[in-house]
Amino acid sequence: MAPKKGILERLDAGEVVIGDGGFVIALEKRGYVKAGPWTPEAAAEYPEAVRQLHREFLRAGSNVMQTFTFYASDDKLENRGNTQRFTGEQINEAACDLARGVADEGDALVAGGVSQTPSYLSCKSEEDVKAIFKKQIDVFVRKNVDFLIAEYFEHVEEAEWAVQVLKTSGKPVAATLCIGPEGDLNGVSPQECAVKLVKAGANIVGINCHFDPETCVKTVKLMKEGVEKAGLKAHYMSQPLGFHTPDCNRQGFIDLPEFPFALEPRILTRWDMQKYAREAYNAGIRYIGGCCGFEPYHIRAVSEELEAERGFLPAGSEKHGKWGTGLELHTKPWVRARARREYWEKLQPASGRPFCPSMSKPDNWGVTKGHADLMQQKEATSKDQLKVLFDKATQNA
Repeated sequence: MAPKKGILERLDAGEVVIGDGGFVIALEKRGYVKAGPWTPEAAAEYPEAVRQLHREFLRAGSNVMQTFTFYASDDKLENRGNTQRFTGEQINEAACDLARGVADEGDALVAGGVSQTPSYLSCKSEEDVKAIFKKQIDVFVRKNVDFLIAEYFEHVEEAEWAVQVLKTSGKPVAATLCIGPEGDLNGVSPQECAVKLVKAGANIVGINCHFDPETCVKTVKLMKEGVEKAGLKAHYMSQPLGFHTPDCNRQGFIDLPEFPFALEPRILTRWDMQKYAREAYNAGIRYIGGCCGFEPYHIRAVSEELEAERGFLPAGSEKHGKWGTGLELHTKPWVRARARREYWEKLQPASGRPFCPSMSKPDNWGVTKGHADLMQQKEATSKDQLKVLFDKATQNA
């Protein structure tokens, strides 16, 4: 078998790379991840569940199997009383093995990922934070992943530190921030954030999570503008939420009152995803995937929209008629009448919730790194600490 082309070889050739979707929310809904800590011990506890989700994304067209190592740093795994039967090293190793096993079933690459840390929020030193990333990266290098991703960073400074450590591996590095057009939580613009990441050594820069596709594509455009104005070069990626978030503020969807247990009315349709894929491609983004809320059928929609650019359809399209053509087989004539692109492109879906608003009022506590409310701890959150938060939430309502 010929060796697979690497991530930069594919992007340099102008190929479209399809990412995967959001593992923590998908696996929480399936009963394998606990909401709150959002940690990935399922890679070691329930490997079949993680393997199956990888396999579904591969079948949907994903070119990248991202290791399920989101929040897999030791400080996050043990934060606020979260107890583990496995070490961070064991979880990261298991995640690498699962991703590689499924990637080798197709033409997919394996990406090892690190994300923001409680230590940074608690104002630990640059040396301390980088040591946390180094522990994870040592596993990724030992397991020989194909490239590395620093993802889900609210502060570009911490993302820069992560990129600098990832670059020591000698592997290609991607970096994505979870910010919108207003910039990171310290007010650094998307343009400046992108320049900082490229100068730190990132080959691919972009946005993941916290905002919907429209917002993320808009923000990546700003990043691209900044990089080009600085005379630098990079590839661009987008891995947004699978939820509509037009009412979000700078903090993104975690400020929405529906987060995390009532977001379902905001889920994008497969047709929304096709629109996203086209807009991302037209913006010059070539690494196109998803994050929280993205299910395999969403990735299949991205793959189908970009069939002409990629030259093929994913295996999962065997069971899906493009633009609803499978409905030609339906028994009811009024449903067969929906077997056309024009119908689904123009549809304005109803929520079925007559007494609910179309948008919400986000929380706006306005705290970030260094604020007392964001100082993290190994001990479980106490009842007294919770009472303070409940009282503050009531006051802010």
